[in-house]
Amino acid sequence: MTSKKLKWGILGCAGIAKRAVIPGIFQSQLGEVAAIASRDMDKSKRTAEELNIPVAYGSYEALLEDDSIDVVYIPLPNHLHKEWTIRAAEAGKHILCEKPLALTEKEAAEMAEASAKAGVLLAEAFMYRYHPRYQMMKQMIAAGEIGEIRGIRSAFTFNNAANKENVRYRKEWGGGSIYDVGCYPINAARLLLGKEPEAVTVQALFSPEHDDVDMMASGLIEFEGSVSLSFDCGMWAAFRNPLEVLGTDGIIEVPSAYVTGEPGSGNFFVSAKGERREIEVPHVNAYSEQADHLARAIIDGTPLQFNASDAVKNMKVIDACLLSARERARIIL
Repeated sequence: MTSKKLKWGILGCAGIAKRAVIPGIFQSQLGEVAAIASRDMDKSKRTAEELNIPVAYGSYEALLEDDSIDVVYIPLPNHLHKEWTIRAAEAGKHILCEKPLALTEKEAAEMAEASAKAGVLLAEAFMYRYHPRYQMMKQMIAAGEIGEIRGIRSAFTFNNAANKENVRYRKEWGGGSIYDVGCYPINAARLLLGKEPEAVTVQALFSPEHDDVDMMASGLIEFEGSVSLSFDCGMWAAFRNPLEVLGTDGIIEVPSAYVTGEPGSGNFFVSAKGERREIEVPHVNAYSEQADHLARAIIDGTPLQFNASDAVKNMKVIDACLLSARERARIIL
């Protein structure tokens, strides 16, 4: 394993970048944040100074022209993901793009194709997947510790509805709860089951106060074998993010399935054979793990655990969920 560190460039000064991803890259073993760009040079400079980033650019183009940058992270609003992923790929940069990867399956496929053509890697920033507990849960399921899976339940909700200027509430920009947080339960169910859905049915609250985006949604995602994910997501409800895997002989419960912080927050519970036990999970920074996983693939050629085609498949389900919610219909995939 080489000791080389990748130089990251950040396209945009979004809150998720400043709060979580940039600190995670700084804490990673194989990466360092070398530059940040904004369309507002003053904003770029302020963010660079605040986070000790060496170089600030006043345009995304300028950062992509920097030959020292190996990989870029794109935390821009959803409707800009396609354009800047493709432009980054054409500039020869590897890419970590925020979830959801795109606005549609078609856009995601175009992004994956452009990256492959340019010979660069493209990964979707679902950081939760790199936390060791998900591999632990998959191993428990495969070992039959809870028997056959009968269903999965999950939710991801928070309340930010008063902030009506937020980009999440711009319909044309890819706003809405399914795009923003519903994508997590969908992604987690696909990950744990190792299968793609067969049909979806979603009901949603569309808010005229918030540019008619879905502020709350509840859905049923059907997989083969009569197994389903029941989920809800929202941006106008109390915060929670649990996940439960129900088996014939036991249950896996994850109180905080997608967000971890303090030591112990990544632990989960298994109920089987008449007892409920807490499974202690190593305390890690999932954002650092995400950065290092991509770095190993870039430096050493280690296969990505989740490549661009996985993101395309996830977008196919999101497309169906949004269509189902708008048409109040069951959509077969």
